[in-house]
Amino acid sequence: MAKMPAMNAVVEVLKDEGVDTAFGCPGAAILPLYKAMEDVGGIEHLTVRHEEGATHMADGWSRTTGKVGVAIGTSGPAGTNMITGLYTAIADSVPIVCITGQQRTDLLDKEGFQAVDIVEIAKPVTKWAVQIKEAATAPWIFREAFRIAQEGRPGPVLIDIPLDVAQQVIEYDPELDAALKINTVEPHLPRVEKALDLLLEAERPLILAGGGVILAEASDELRELADYLQVPVQVTLMGKGSFDEDSPLYSGMTGVQTSQRYGNASFLESDLVLAVGARFADRHTGQIDVYRGERKFIHVDIEATQIGRVFEPDLGVVSDAKLFLQELLNAAKRRNAKAQVESWISRVGELKTTLTRREDFDSVPVKAPRVYKEINEVFDEDTYFVTAIGLYQIWGGQHQKAYKPRHYQICGQAGPLGWEIPAAIGVKKALKNTDPDAEVVGIVGDYGFQYMVEELAVAAQYDVPYVIIMLNNEYLGLIRQASIPFDMNYQVDIHYDEYGTDNVKLMEAYGCSGRRVWEPSEIRDSLEWARKEAKATSRPVLVEIMIEREANTPHGPAIDAVKEFEPLPEA
Repeated sequence: MAKMPAMNAVVEVLKDEGVDTAFGCPGAAILPLYKAMEDVGGIEHLTVRHEEGATHMADGWSRTTGKVGVAIGTSGPAGTNMITGLYTAIADSVPIVCITGQQRTDLLDKEGFQAVDIVEIAKPVTKWAVQIKEAATAPWIFREAFRIAQEGRPGPVLIDIPLDVAQQVIEYDPELDAALKINTVEPHLPRVEKALDLLLEAERPLILAGGGVILAEASDELRELADYLQVPVQVTLMGKGSFDEDSPLYSGMTGVQTSQRYGNASFLESDLVLAVGARFADRHTGQIDVYRGERKFIHVDIEATQIGRVFEPDLGVVSDAKLFLQELLNAAKRRNAKAQVESWISRVGELKTTLTRREDFDSVPVKAPRVYKEINEVFDEDTYFVTAIGLYQIWGGQHQKAYKPRHYQICGQAGPLGWEIPAAIGVKKALKNTDPDAEVVGIVGDYGFQYMVEELAVAAQYDVPYVIIMLNNEYLGLIRQASIPFDMNYQVDIHYDEYGTDNVKLMEAYGCSGRRVWEPSEIRDSLEWARKEAKATSRPVLVEIMIEREANTPHGPAIDAVKEFEPLPEA
């Protein structure tokens, strides 16, 4: 069998697994892998300014392609800098592989320079964390890493490579190697039939689509099932984009923050919920007794331990979302069965037209819902959006429309500030072969923007164009709002001088451009300018919109107790 450097074999495996782009930062302990990438070729590499940025870029790349993203760092603090990205990926079921260099094996127990036990550090936030101890195992460990990252509920893997191991030569022939089989989880058919029985017995059923529908590439099956049975559909925040929000069967989002008024209302009136690929997150459910109510629940999830984790459903089904939806549709067609719920569909439609939130504000300073009204009207259904954590995440969930899977990406559970700038780079690079002209938009807050602002240099260096829309209230807005019950407003105001940080100048410092907006009437022209400028310069462009400083989003402890801060729109 042919001999080659162990890291050359690793690069061959990465390419065969569908990796065409990697994000990382070279360092002494990982140089053998970089040498292999240079010699073997075929993988574009973007040098990041912070290793956390590499993980978020790999995350955005993975969420867009559905494949395993790759982030690379050297020893010591490079690995510890990746922990937030690994946590984000495991929280949102995103398959990425982080590769770290490590000190020589003979120095691991001698406090060698940058010798840290990153495997043990990473275990709580990965599906698998492993150190390669024998060079000959490197190709097989990488094959197993890609299998684990994708099989079942997806998630991240960390592979640590000591420098002396990485420098060895091994026997390896790429022609005799292949990806490992990824096993699927098929539904138990009697449970599928029982699920259909419960659906047909219900008078006011809802299908609830979670992020698992998107991960399973099951949006077409969801639409086909809903259309055939004629059952209204809701989505969770992570499931946003899995179902066309302009569909007459779309009935909004339920939640104590990211929700619509009509979504909560229709959920409260429902008598059965078929939840597919949803984990019943606390910001979705609020108080469990109110959420659970007297309605029946069917819970479908690929991970068996999710069933009953938050509350016991009336029926649990362990299955891949796509396979379950296919089998449920097949069962319905065999019976020639459809839900007889025309009056319920009419009721959902009535709620959608009467329980809305106002967006057409013309006041100064700008009210945030107006920003989302302009976003919905300027950008089309093919645009890719990324957004992270803060009041703007909540406003986005309440007001922004999504039409297609993988086009609305959000860090849902971990909520790391700064995620959008690097994630948008990953999204744009993911589209380089399939849809290079696709527009990518990052929606950010003024505080989180500065957490990973250094990654703008990566976008500028590698010609990665996208639009950044900032909602700037010069506050830690979500924490200020959370402070209200404590009767405090302490250390959350980040305003200084006249307007605080000059974010437009910050963009310019990185070789990018930006514009600040004060008037609602200026928003649309500025967005159109940013789209053209991003394309012309092949770099990120900022539209910074100065909004109300102390605006609050609707929120509450339970889905029947969400406090509204604006009156209903006039009929």
